[in-house]
Amino acid sequence: MAGASELGTGPGAAGGDGDDSLYPIAVLIDELRNEDVQLRLNSIKKLSTIALALGVERTRSELLPFLTDTIYDEDEVLLALAEQLGNFTGLVGGPDFAHCLLPPLENLATVEETVVRDKAVESLRQISQEHTPVALEAYFVPLVKRLASGDWFTSRTSACGLFSVCYPRASNAVKAEIRQQFRSLCSDDTPMVRRAAASKLGEFAKVLELDSVKSEIVPLFTSLASDEQDSVRLLAVEACVSIAQLLSQDDLETLVMPTLRQAAEDKSWRVRYMVADRFSELQKAMGPKITLNDLIPAFQNLLKDCEAEVRAAAAHKVKELGENLPIEDRETIIMNQILPYIKCPEVRLNIISNLDCVNEVIGIRQLSQSLLPAIVELAEDAKWRVRLAIIEYMPLLAGQLGVEFFDEKLNSLCMAWLVDHVYAIREAATNNLMKLVQKFGTEWAQNTIVPKVLVMANDPNYLHRMTTLFCINALSEACGQEITTKQMLPIVLKMAGDQVANVRFNVAKSLQKIGPILDTNALQGEVKPVLQKLGQDEDMDVKYFAQEAISGTSVSVAWRY
Repeated sequence: MAGASELGTGPGAAGGDGDDSLYPIAVLIDELRNEDVQLRLNSIKKLSTIALALGVERTRSELLPFLTDTIYDEDEVLLALAEQLGNFTGLVGGPDFAHCLLPPLENLATVEETVVRDKAVESLRQISQEHTPVALEAYFVPLVKRLASGDWFTSRTSACGLFSVCYPRASNAVKAEIRQQFRSLCSDDTPMVRRAAASKLGEFAKVLELDSVKSEIVPLFTSLASDEQDSVRLLAVEACVSIAQLLSQDDLETLVMPTLRQAAEDKSWRVRYMVADRFSELQKAMGPKITLNDLIPAFQNLLKDCEAEVRAAAAHKVKELGENLPIEDRETIIMNQILPYIKCPEVRLNIISNLDCVNEVIGIRQLSQSLLPAIVELAEDAKWRVRLAIIEYMPLLAGQLGVEFFDEKLNSLCMAWLVDHVYAIREAATNNLMKLVQKFGTEWAQNTIVPKVLVMANDPNYLHRMTTLFCINALSEACGQEITTKQMLPIVLKMAGDQVANVRFNVAKSLQKIGPILDTNALQGEVKPVLQKLGQDEDMDVKYFAQEAISGTSVSVAWRY
């Protein structure tokens, strides 16, 4: 570290007979030595103000050397420093002196904390653009070489992010050196370095000459895609998109597809997941011919993968896959080569949840006929959570398929769920009916739903009789006063005499629920006597809920008149 007197911390530095212009850096030094991390952080955040006060010469000769030698702080402070230095070119005298910022950033690019290194690399990439070609080879490329050959993996991982920004403006001789160093990092002994290289492979490929892409980048891609670490292999898949965009169809078929096929069948589900997740981008990069011959079969396997995460990722890409297919082949491919492979519940549910999007691609008539067996199968799935999921999508299906198709094919399913042995299913089915009435209207409800619900009031199973009351509670508001009064209320009143106490106290709760919808005459003449009778019931719960209903706002107000 520079001596204290050089940095303005000696006698007179902060006043007296000394030069007052030295004061800002003295304050900075004191603050950076303070035990309070927040104070140190604040001092770093005002570095630009301090640099302005010092001027460009003293910033270069005093401030930057001091910062270069002071890389020992908390990660939060170092992160702020790395970010500040990326915008410092103007404060050191402009592009001609941008290289002065490299030493402190080089140090920051070697620290242990990843976010600090990443920010330092980001700032270095930004500053590299401000170097002239001569300065780039004189200062920046040597920095990259030092990082790439560093003893610690931290410096080598940072180097991976810098090759692509210095390569385009380097001389041919230096370009060859840069490519050689990148190749070395792709085969580094440390997996973290190979991961970093794999993550930057596609970016580096974009700035290389086509011959170098074919002769050097493709072999690196093949090697990384076969790495012993799946975390490296999956990043190679990501690079495949960028590489594929640079090559001809013939080169793709011979140089890239064998490796991509291997990745789609990789033993690690994380690699297969990456193929599924990047499938739309791969499809666009590979083109329609390779998509039909190679990618569609791979996609079929991903849709029926043994891992749920892979199947779900593939299902998310069905819409985009369809949109990217040639229009003349789109419907045939989806109907014959995609939908038949949708066997797993979570994949089918994903298709159904995006039905409006898929509908746009192939049309609802074809889609409904293809999906109907899947919908029916899911509706009767042994796992109640699958049944629950399909219920939640039923209003979406209703809106897409229309009332006629719904009544013909799906109405019976909705009614069957009302008597499911799992309470959560019965509850969801009740809410589903309310949403369907809101979608199709009260006339449809009166003719199609309400009669079937009310028949359940005579079911031998008391749980099903209670479901009738729950349905009435949910449907009354959507159906309105007339239907509630004329069709639903008589059934509720009749059930007040049920021999099961649970049914009777739910009658009281239902009367309280539908009370606001009924007119005063119905409340006075029909509801009041029944609640009064229930209020004298031998069961304490029935009596309690009846009294609660009697004191309910809508009922008590109506009874005052």
